Amino acid sequence: MIKWLKLINSQEVKTLATTNKSAYKIAKIQKWTKKTEKKTLANTMYKSSLRTAIKKAKEAIQNKNESADLKFNNAVKLIDKSAAKGIISKNTASRKKSHLAKSLKAIKAAE
Repeated sequence: MIKWLKLINSQEVKTLATTNKSAYKIAKIQKWTKKTEKKTLANTMYKSSLRTAIKKAKEAIQNKNESADLKFNNAVKLIDKSAAKGIISKNTASRKKSHLAKSLKAIKAAE
């Protein structure tokens, strides 16, 4: 059905929407699909940056870098923001922060 919807251009939909109720529904579906695609792309990009920040923090912690605290704080900040936006759930955010904090604490205790 989505392929069929993409074949109709916007002018045809506008003229049909005034006369036909189903054409109006088609126009709404087209709008919803565009919105969904935009949101999916944004969420994918945000999740990618989140995963990158977590990986960098883990690497810094494992290598015992001086920048481990800074990278940990950056990762926690991104985790909190993504939980607030609803990209990941609260429990997932809490679990990720807990794992990072636990590994950072273990490294600091070993020093």
